[in-house]
Amino acid sequence: MTAVSPPVSPVRVVAARIIVSAVAIFTAVSAHLADWSASHVFNDAWPPHAKFHNGQTLALSIAVCVACLWFAWRGQGEQRTNALAAIVFSGLYWITQAAAILYPGSAFFDPEFDNPALYVAGLPIQGVIEIGILTLLGIAAWLWFVPADHLGSNRM
Repeated sequence: MTAVSPPVSPVRVVAARIIVSAVAIFTAVSAHLADWSASHVFNDAWPPHAKFHNGQTLALSIAVCVACLWFAWRGQGEQRTNALAAIVFSGLYWITQAAAILYPGSAFFDPEFDNPALYVAGLPIQGVIEIGILTLLGIAAWLWFVPADHLGSNRM
């Protein structure tokens, strides 16, 4: 016989949905704000195929945003599965961005755009944002999946 977890407070679920939704919207908007610039889309030094992949990445930011919002606010289906899907979709862009530096010849910035102001405590700004986003998603997962009474309090 499997133990059933106590339900999570509706307030916590709404808070988690708002966090995940904000991350999803931030992802789609910030990707376009960062890349719709001379460093990416309008960079004459980039060959057409590189711009193709940049377009693919920007389209991905919109696709994961839409998928996240759909699962986060979907009223039907198994809610824990919907929550997990929303969190995963919301984090995919940032996880793949973090892994991008592992590919041969990649760099955080093209040399002409590299600037000390783009680093925080030695980390490139992308890394700082990734840490912040993934932390927010961890908080959302905690809100969504950990019942308040499991924490020793029934007041959440």
